[in-house]
Amino acid sequence: MNEIIKKKLLDKNELLINMVIERVKRDFQDDIAIIGLTGSFSTGDFHEKSDLDLIIINNTEKGWEISDCFILDDVGYDIYCTPWDSRIQEQSTLESPNVSSLTDLKVLYYAKPEDLEKLNDFRQKALDALANPIGEVCLNRANKWIDLAKQAYSDTMLGEDIGSVRYASAGVLYNLVNALVSMNNTCIQRGIKRYLEEIRSFRYVPDDLESLYMSIIEAHTIEDIRITSFNMLNSVTRLHSTMCDNFIVKPAPTFDNLRGTYEELWCNYRNKILNSVTANDASYVFLSAFGAHGYLDEMAMEKGTKKFDLMQYFDASNLPVMKEKLLEVMDVYLEEYNKVGRTVEHFTTFEQLYAHYMNH
Repeated sequence: MNEIIKKKLLDKNELLINMVIERVKRDFQDDIAIIGLTGSFSTGDFHEKSDLDLIIINNTEKGWEISDCFILDDVGYDIYCTPWDSRIQEQSTLESPNVSSLTDLKVLYYAKPEDLEKLNDFRQKALDALANPIGEVCLNRANKWIDLAKQAYSDTMLGEDIGSVRYASAGVLYNLVNALVSMNNTCIQRGIKRYLEEIRSFRYVPDDLESLYMSIIEAHTIEDIRITSFNMLNSVTRLHSTMCDNFIVKPAPTFDNLRGTYEELWCNYRNKILNSVTANDASYVFLSAFGAHGYLDEMAMEKGTKKFDLMQYFDASNLPVMKEKLLEVMDVYLEEYNKVGRTVEHFTTFEQLYAHYMNH
């Protein structure tokens, strides 16, 4: 881009910015707190048709009235508001993928010093979060994006035409980019046109990232789109699992944290499975085993107990196997109680229970 065109663009932006500020001072002095510049004109990565990205933080509902969307020459502009308690709050906790529009925001106008101070508090909160080492917080934050990518992948499998399948694959890619951003506890600096360039520089990315990424975009058939979406999802999910193993300190069973967990397993699942097996009710067994499996997974994650794959033993044509395996699992789980010196709260008479419970 030559300097004449560049100057013309910057001059036009200045006119637009001054117009918005003039309108705020005239009509919205108590309603608009901050106006700031973000996007390509903030980073310098703009082209001749780039629009102007303004962050306008409103204090009141009336502030929304400044919003407008229009075309000037052949460039579209969207003047919109951002309340403190939605986008700004989410960016400050790194829940939003657009964190850099807060941390790198170039303030053009503020109504009062306390508004600027409030903005800087949110900005510092985000910067402090970004300065934290990779660990449980950012890996848990990535779970949200991975789950969204899984939902989008299911849509690639359910879609019946190439447009809907391709749209879903874009959702897979977008959400996995955000997952990688969280997994590396960082943020995107320059928007979607630089996604691959930016994530390629991250420390923790899947092997063959560029190939995985571009294969989704270059896929021609429904089947290819589904396969490439799965490959990218699987690769990021496996990386996330490995990082969780390496960066998250695993809990260990203790006397205190195991309290009531064996009894809860007995209460919620033991008799359901025993009774459903006796009744030869495959559906009942299947769903009861599903619940027990999920509970055991939860205990492994939260308490550090052994992980059990209970559902591998379900066989609709041989239900007693599930009863046998559940009782074996419960015996193994009981060993966790024995190791930490905890006994099961098991009573044979109401009087025993009453004496224990009332003197607990």
